[in-house]
Amino acid sequence: MIKGYYKEIIINNKKNEIYYETAGEGVPLICLHTAGGDSRQFKYLLRNKELTSKFQIIAFDLPFHGRSFPPDKWWEKQYFLSTDLYIEIIEKFVQSIEVESPLIMGCSMGGSITLELAYRYPKKYRGVIALEAAEKTSGRFNDYLFHPRINGGEMCASNIFELTSPYSPEKNRRESWWIYSQGAPGIYYGDLYFYSEEWDATDRVQYIDTQMCPVHLLTGEYDYSCTPEMTKQTAKKIKGAYYKRMEKIGHFPMIENPELFLEYLRPVLKKYQKDN
Repeated sequence: MIKGYYKEIIINNKKNEIYYETAGEGVPLICLHTAGGDSRQFKYLLRNKELTSKFQIIAFDLPFHGRSFPPDKWWEKQYFLSTDLYIEIIEKFVQSIEVESPLIMGCSMGGSITLELAYRYPKKYRGVIALEAAEKTSGRFNDYLFHPRINGGEMCASNIFELTSPYSPEKNRRESWWIYSQGAPGIYYGDLYFYSEEWDATDRVQYIDTQMCPVHLLTGEYDYSCTPEMTKQTAKKIKGAYYKRMEKIGHFPMIENPELFLEYLRPVLKKYQKDN
């Protein structure tokens, strides 16, 4: 059974209402959505009885995303996500739900920030699973994603639709499109500021201690935003990191092709099951 909750959290000295969903019991697995997306991307994992019999899956919407509300006076300043702000949101959320040593998995920008968490706080996390992530991802930030003469919903949704694999079921690809069509103006743009401009860990990923915080990197072969080659090069810099290229998958594995994605995720999660 999936349960949804709101948490009131102070972030950047402002009150925020954070929405999250949880299902299952066992090892806590926190899921971070993509730029411009929300926790609905993890609905198939939350419904999977195989996973929820071993893990407590927790997926939350960042402020300004999905069912999480922005803080008061949000209209006075344009939204831009930064590394430090992203870290603060995650840390405050994890503290608020009172879970210890969670496993954390993120996709795209959510995958990128898990590498930063592994670098900054290796003792806090059981391990990180970085989907579609690399030490630096550039070239995605452009003004057409937030332009007064362009339908932002259709532009953002169609932009990400092309990042899905042609082998993924069209129903699932369209679900991903639908989620993106509903984002508030400028939010995808503000997320991409972090993901494609501000985020750059080329000077520190090599210092991640995988003995303290294991790192697993999985990237779909049809991802041209963060290619398998980019992820592989990052994995080579992180001593002890696990890397896997996911065949026939694009940039949104957990929603565009959840069944195939599970074939790649199971071997990783098996390392963290309580009965092992």
